[in-house]
Amino acid sequence: MKKTALIALIAVLAASTPLIAQNAADDAYIKAMTETDIAAKVKMLKDWLNQYGSGHQYENFANATICTAQYTGKTPADTIKYGEKALSLGGLDDSSKAQVLVMVASASLAQNPSKARNHAGQLIQVATAAKGQKAQAGQAQAWNQLIGAGHYIQAQAYQKENNNKNALDAYIKSYNILKTKQIATELAKLGKALYDGRDYASAERAFKIAVPILNDFGSVTLYAKTLHREGKKAEAVRYYKQSYSKRKTGEVAYNIGLLQAPQAQSDANTANETIQYLLDASFLSQANSEKAMKMAEGLYFHHNPEYNQKVQQLIAKNKNLEQMTNTFNNKFGDKEEDDLSDAEKTEMKNLLASIERGQEEIKQLQAEQEAALNKFTMLVEQAKQRLGVK
Repeated sequence: MKKTALIALIAVLAASTPLIAQNAADDAYIKAMTETDIAAKVKMLKDWLNQYGSGHQYENFANATICTAQYTGKTPADTIKYGEKALSLGGLDDSSKAQVLVMVASASLAQNPSKARNHAGQLIQVATAAKGQKAQAGQAQAWNQLIGAGHYIQAQAYQKENNNKNALDAYIKSYNILKTKQIATELAKLGKALYDGRDYASAERAFKIAVPILNDFGSVTLYAKTLHREGKKAEAVRYYKQSYSKRKTGEVAYNIGLLQAPQAQSDANTANETIQYLLDASFLSQANSEKAMKMAEGLYFHHNPEYNQKVQQLIAKNKNLEQMTNTFNNKFGDKEEDDLSDAEKTEMKNLLASIERGQEEIKQLQAEQEAALNKFTMLVEQAKQRLGVK
């Protein structure tokens, strides 16, 4: 979260420092605080601190103002130096203290995450107490925003310390208050890190918030893979399909087919859909192409048992035809018809008729088998057209 955004959260809470001139030091302080040019104001306050600041009643506010001011050339070290000095002096009102804590916590993130966490924790405490005290004044929401900002800074600090679980908890607390897409994006990144670290339960918590907000291919796919790893098959299929609708990839198509295959064995409607995903995978996934095609074929012919029946019938009829042919050859293969008796001629005629019928029946079965194969081939061609594959 940008510093300017954090400061904006508390701008409505800013309280004016009492400016009652009592002496030269007070006059100089008032002049500096009422200066409208920020760079000039900061220079005047720094000069004032060097000349009058030590022990002065406004020393804390002067340091706080320099800490929170946005001016060219300002460094994180400047923010931390003047902010921590203001905090150590004490006496700041809640809004001033909150502003300083936001700035110092943010400036400390890069070099000292532990310090950033501590300051963010103080910010949460100050804002929580002030929220309760000033709820009737209509400022509760603004303080609530600061609580969310404190949790956000803590989450970032935990991440820099490679403490992803605590970062997850802090991001979730922050999101539940601020509800911003930025936090959802951070949760998606954290979810990937947790997934890569095989902490699937934590990754699921991150993606559960991020995915409905971001709804992008990468987050949705990782959410599906996370659920898949956890054995939550129905939910995984749901998000795999959502992912596939955004971008057709072989891995996603194959995973859908793989997860739906058990149900597809007994449900024809599911089988038809599953076959489509598996055929897509056979063309889109080099790694799973052969397995996907075999699974698609298996499902198709499982739900078209007449094909298998015809295979068995063909085997039986071919065997019977072979037997009749062997019988014919053994009995009549080397004999002339004129040498046969009337009974043998009748037997030969009947045997030839049986062989001819057997051949016709085999041709018919082969044609029916070919028709079943053509239906599957048509599904394959439809998959090619769907994917634009030649």
